[in-house]
Amino acid sequence: MSTTAIINARVFDGDRTLEASTVVLDATGILAVGGQAPAGAEIVDAQGGTLLPGLIDAHVHTNAESLALALRFGVTTELEMQGTNTADNRAHITGNDALADVRSSGFGITPPGGHPSELFPEGFRPGPPPGAARPAGPAPLMPFSTTPEQAVGFIPQLIERGSDYIKFMVDDGSIEGHPGLPMLDRATLDAGVAEAKRLGMLTVAHTLTIDATRMAIEAGIDGLVHLFMDGPHTDEIITLIRESGAFVVPCVVLDASMMGISGDELADDPRVASRLDEAWTTTLRSSFNHYPQGKITDVLGSVRALHDAGVDILAGTDVSMAMPFLGGLAHGASVHHELQYLVRAGLTPVQALRAATSTTARRFALTDRGRIAEGLRADLLLVDGDPTTTISDTLNTRAVWRRGTRLES
Repeated sequence: MSTTAIINARVFDGDRTLEASTVVLDATGILAVGGQAPAGAEIVDAQGGTLLPGLIDAHVHTNAESLALALRFGVTTELEMQGTNTADNRAHITGNDALADVRSSGFGITPPGGHPSELFPEGFRPGPPPGAARPAGPAPLMPFSTTPEQAVGFIPQLIERGSDYIKFMVDDGSIEGHPGLPMLDRATLDAGVAEAKRLGMLTVAHTLTIDATRMAIEAGIDGLVHLFMDGPHTDEIITLIRESGAFVVPCVVLDASMMGISGDELADDPRVASRLDEAWTTTLRSSFNHYPQGKITDVLGSVRALHDAGVDILAGTDVSMAMPFLGGLAHGASVHHELQYLVRAGLTPVQALRAATSTTARRFALTDRGRIAEGLRADLLLVDGDPTTTISDTLNTRAVWRRGTRLES
């Protein structure tokens, strides 16, 4: 088993910059932080660069091709919030060091015809194109629920099928231009969240409005995987979230896209353009544009207020497929865009980096990653420059390691 020693690095360990400048690793994990490079190790001289934990995107919808793209941008773990990459269905990903690792909620609890059905054109079906081979194994569990009993009944089934956390959709379609969309009622949401927590599961909620946010927080949700965009924050909603202890994944890049702001600025960056194919470039240059009346300044102000109140902020994007009607986003690249938005909102670069590394790992109980420390997975990103002072330096990729295996460029 080969050993690698990264020397002369500025080491950001997921929380702070260390005095140590050497990290030793192999396929079993990080062997040492500090000290001397062992004899016989492959030497990577990081002079002028910064070593970071592999980044984590805390809100995606993904597949193998997208996980490969994410890894090229130093995103070593994606957290799926609607999809099929549950524990019973990802062995081909877990063992493949050319792909980012993944965790998944499976499919979220929502009523029949509820979100996200309204996002797709008539006749659209996710998954392989007609005539293509479909994955082996049972069909995904679709936990459509309209009563407390149904929601409660689906929780153990989702756990049995390998969901890593349980997601609830709390969305009446008003932001997406479909007001009156079927939505979980309060009793069903309360019962589902309580059952999931009784069984020891982390719970997260899709909420795009202040009212939906309040409903989810009052139900006892552990985390919000969107930030409301229907107006500026109020002291009441910030206090409610803070006192609940919930975390927030703002997905500012998604809110921007919903407001018609494309990813052109990111796509124009040669560090991004060089890693995207035509389909992803076209998607990044598009936008959802369902809520043009929204104000991105309101979203950024809400992020700042939550952070100042002590709420844990996690970096996520809501990136999904390379299709223009799901535009403004691209796997991997949009994590870097989100970090830039978080800094615009008032976080320091170090605080933004924590949102994509140690804070997300802590809140999702990913105890083997998100930090650079002896004994943890060797998921690492080496960049030129210093993103702890200039956040856009995260895009200066020099090398990526997944489980100690260096990604071939």
